[in-house]
Amino acid sequence: MAHENLEGLSNCTKCHELGEDVKNEKCLDCHKEIKNQFIKKHGFHSLDNIPQKPCYECHSEHHGRDFKLIKFDTDSFNHSKIGFSLTGRHAEINCFDCHKAEYRKNDKIESRDYSFIGLDSKCVNCHEDIHNNTLGKSCENCHTTKAFKPPDLFNHNKTKFRLTGSHVNVSCEKCHLIEEKKDGKKFQHFADVKFDSCSNCHKDVHQGKFGNRCESCHQTTSFNQISNKNKFDHSKTNFPLLGRHKNVKCENCHKSKLTDKVLHERCLDCHEDFHKGQLTKNNKVLDCSECHTVKEFSPSLFSIDDHDKLNFKLMGSHLAIPCKSCHIKNDKWNFNVENKLCTNCHENIHKEEISKKYLLDDNCVSCHNVNSWNEVFFNHSSTNFELQGRHKEINCKKCHFVEIEKQIVQKFRSLKSDCVVCHRDVHKSQFEKDGKTDCTKCHQFSNWNPEVFNHSNSRFPLQGAHQKVECSRCHKLSNDDSYIVYKFSGEIKCANCHS
Repeated sequence: MAHENLEGLSNCTKCHELGEDVKNEKCLDCHKEIKNQFIKKHGFHSLDNIPQKPCYECHSEHHGRDFKLIKFDTDSFNHSKIGFSLTGRHAEINCFDCHKAEYRKNDKIESRDYSFIGLDSKCVNCHEDIHNNTLGKSCENCHTTKAFKPPDLFNHNKTKFRLTGSHVNVSCEKCHLIEEKKDGKKFQHFADVKFDSCSNCHKDVHQGKFGNRCESCHQTTSFNQISNKNKFDHSKTNFPLLGRHKNVKCENCHKSKLTDKVLHERCLDCHEDFHKGQLTKNNKVLDCSECHTVKEFSPSLFSIDDHDKLNFKLMGSHLAIPCKSCHIKNDKWNFNVENKLCTNCHENIHKEEISKKYLLDDNCVSCHNVNSWNEVFFNHSSTNFELQGRHKEINCKKCHFVEIEKQIVQKFRSLKSDCVVCHRDVHKSQFEKDGKTDCTKCHQFSNWNPEVFNHSNSRFPLQGAHQKVECSRCHKLSNDDSYIVYKFSGEIKCANCHS
């Protein structure tokens, strides 16, 4: 019961002045919380003309112990009169949810659980400051009474870090972390969040190679959108652009997004294997850089010395032949040459005219060398026709290349060894025997003179004065003057020459 400690005649002067009314000063000596409202001009008792009224007009005494000194209708009370309008969620809660003794910081009489005096209008008077005093005391700068979240009044663009591009759509917790705990409670960072560098929030995937100014290349619209890509210094990456790479469009290598990682350890990571896996080393396809440079794809760096390390050493005219001449067949490069036969690259123009005996395994070196195709070193003695005399000096073509109907036809195997095959039979078959004319019975290979002919072996051995007679005296031209008659038909008589 209020004022029960003032009962008894001995206590009257604690409130009453003898012979006078109860003065407000006496009341305020005890009710300092009301006095404080008067002084600060804050609270219900500072409203309108209340300070000029005597306290007993509202709080009358001496009406019995059950009389209520305070008549206060919470349902009809206009809270806005005290300078704190109940809006939003505040209008929905019970009075005693706020007017608790624990919240009455200015009320020294903590036993008054029912008192509505002593509250401070600051949010932190009733609400916990979850920001731990890092954002000041003015919660109303960001929050409304409708709901604590989201902070409807907060405008990030008024801070030192304006939200642009994709940052607008990022949830607050992504940057304002809440993992750390303070005093055993979760704490969300706001004022102490660093933002002087993108790496404060974002992992530097470039590991510092391009400095700490991400905005020099990237935009907040999207990390994948690169600004000033033409000014981008690719030399700072692990793949400096050299040679022809300088002229390649970014999109040719960065096919999806410029920020996607691109394999670049080997040329084959970007370039198609032009040789279709033909070139290998230790069971691994050779990289293009083994033979080519970034300056030009051609010519190749594969040298003659490199080629000599293979199973086919380049010698003679082969040294001057372009790679294409041997390694392109049917418009396709071919490096895996299964064997080293001449016929892999060279056509066997002799066809079946050269016997396998002289062209073992289609190897042309039996007759030719790598210096010149026209240099032929063939041992004719290995055939059935040994070259003697003038035959040794004659070019092979003279005998083995024959013009037939204005077409040059080779003849080796099909070439017969009869003299008349190459030489004109000026004797008109006079010496033919069994279908064959053997010139060697009269002639040698050194010259055409009949040095081997022996008249004594003929039907008419020369005797006496006949030995001194010139041949032409007996052997005269035929009737058509086309040849000299050496063989006479019938019996040889003196009358044939002597009249």
